This record gives sequence, structure tokens and C-alpha cells, in this order.
Amino acid sequence: MTSLARALLALPLAADAPGGSGTGGGSGTGGGTVLERLSTVRSFGEFLSSNLFRDLIAVALLIVVGAIVLRFASRWIGRLVGARWTEGRGALARKAVHYVGWVLITLTALSQLGFKLTAVLGAAGVLGVAIGFAAQTSISNVISGLFLVTEKPFKAGDMIQVGDTLGIVLSIDLLSIKIRSFDNKFIRIPNETLIKTQVTNFSRHPIRRVDLLIGVAYKEDVERVRTLLLDIAREDPLALQEPEPLVFCWAFNTSSVDMLFVVWAVKDDWLTLKDALMRTIKRRFDEEGIEIPFPHVSLYAGEATKPLPVGLPPEALAALAARGGGGAPGGGAKRAGSRKSKR
Repeated sequence: MTSLARALLALPLAADAPGGSGTGGGSGTGGGTVLERLSTVRSFGEFLSSNLFRDLIAVALLIVVGAIVLRFASRWIGRLVGARWTEGRGALARKAVHYVGWVLITLTALSQLGFKLTAVLGAAGVLGVAIGFAAQTSISNVISGLFLVTEKPFKAGDMIQVGDTLGIVLSIDLLSIKIRSFDNKFIRIPNETLIKTQVTNFSRHPIRRVDLLIGVAYKEDVERVRTLLLDIAREDPLALQEPEPLVFCWAFNTSSVDMLFVVWAVKDDWLTLKDALMRTIKRRFDEEGIEIPFPHVSLYAGEATKPLPVGLPPEALAALAARGGGGAPGGGAKRAGSRKSKR
């Protein structure tokens, strides 16, 4: 910032233009750079009576008054655009007015001080090219933000999903959007990512559909299950009857017949209705004796895989019986056979 200020102070003034006349002398009104004009001032009283001092006062008033007016103007335009279109467009308009206003204030202040704006604009152009190469990602995000505001795929307050991220949109800014997830995390997603990625908006339409895939055992009567599910949908006050609830025999699975149960709800009641339907279905199925199957594991050996018989010759059985201290030969043989089987 110091080097930039020195460069601005060293820029030629409008009074240095060919054919321009400077008053020169100790009044501090002659041509040259700002530093040269200051160097001609011999005392503080002379500085107070010089044109340079009046120019500095005018520039200071311009900056202060311009900042106040610009603040109120940007807010007013932002609210006006937001009320007419969307809050995202309002925020974009507010920031655009803010930045453009400060550029105009800066150029006017430099002109008031006598700087040649052609040289300033030339330096700003070179600086803009350098910043453009260094900030390609930021510029890409700004352009993507303009596309988002123009296309309006979502607005602040909508529930969206970007990749694995699901949450409520807090704001749409020039560089990124801010999302609050349902576990209260603050997430920032660059605008360029939104342009390149699939975005799902769950709040765009006033109603949403609840899809439940329910499996019943093969022994159950499908028509009976269908009638029961439709009764459940008609009895729930949150379930819309237009569009009407539907039940489809969806698939023959490994251990069940899958039924697709479709019910519509207002978007704000979607989660509440889904929870209520699942609890009601479980309770009514238990009352009606309808089985919801789950995987079982059964082990069957079959006739060809009976265990091999284990036996001992009579001499060994007699020896074991004698060694067992008078126990029953049969019992000793059984124990010996048991031990042998274990081995």
C-alpha cells in the first residue's frame, strides 16, 4: 500500500499538461506532483491559505459525504431489488452499487486533487490484468454467481443437496453460497462448484411425494395389503388426497413381495408424514397379522452328510470298563466314544 501511495503521489497533475499555467511561488498552487506542491509551502499558515489545502478539504468532504450517501443508496437499491425479485438479486445489486460507487468516489477525488485520470486508468488497467491472472478462481466464482442469480435454481431458505451436502441455504453471495446443515454446521460452497455439480432443490414445488418400499411375506394376500395401505393414507390428516395415494406391486424379492406405497404431502409436512406412516404401518400390520419378512439363516446337513460312526473293538471296551473302577461297560464305552468323537 505504501508503494502504491507513492506512485499515486508521483503521478503528474493536470496542471502539468502542455500549455498549462501554474501560479508557482509559495502559495502552493503551482504545477508538479503533490509532493512538489507541498515542498513549496514554507509555513503551516501558508499551507492553510493554499489551494492545495482547499483541495484536500474538498476531497475529504467528498469521501465522507459519498460514503454516507453510498451506504444508504446501496441498502435502498438492495431492498428494492430484493422485494421485486429475490433476496439473492437484492444482495448482488447492493454489492454492485457499493463497489461501483467507491470507484467513482476514488476517481472523483483524484481528479479533484489534479491527477491525470488517463494515467491512473492506464495503471489500473495494467493492475487489473495482473489481478485477473492471479485471481482466476475468484473471477470464475463471481461469473458463476451471476449465472446462479440469473437462473435462480434456488433461493435463500430453500433446502438443497449438493453432492453429499444437504441443508438450508442461508445466503447467495458473489463468490459462494452459505448452507446450514441439519446438524447445525456452517458450510460454504463456491459458486463454480454449483455450476459444475448436480443441485437438488427440495423446496422448489409446494408439495412432495413420500415413497415407501414395503416388503411382505409371500404367503400374504397382496390385495388385502394394498387395501390396508390405502386406508392408512386416507386416515392420516397430513396425507393429500389429490394427487391420490397409490400402491404398486413393485418387485418379487428374495424373501418378500415389495409394495411401493406413494403418498403426497405439503413440503413442510413431508418428514412428519413419512414418520407417521411408517409407525402406523408397523402397528396395523402387527394387528392384522401381516408378516414383514427379514433374512433368516438355516443350516441343513441332508441325508448324504450324516456324521461318521465312531466305535471301539470289544477288547478295548473291556479294558476301558476295567480301568473305570467298576463302572458300567456301556457307560465307559459311551464316554470313551464321546472323547474320541471330540478328538
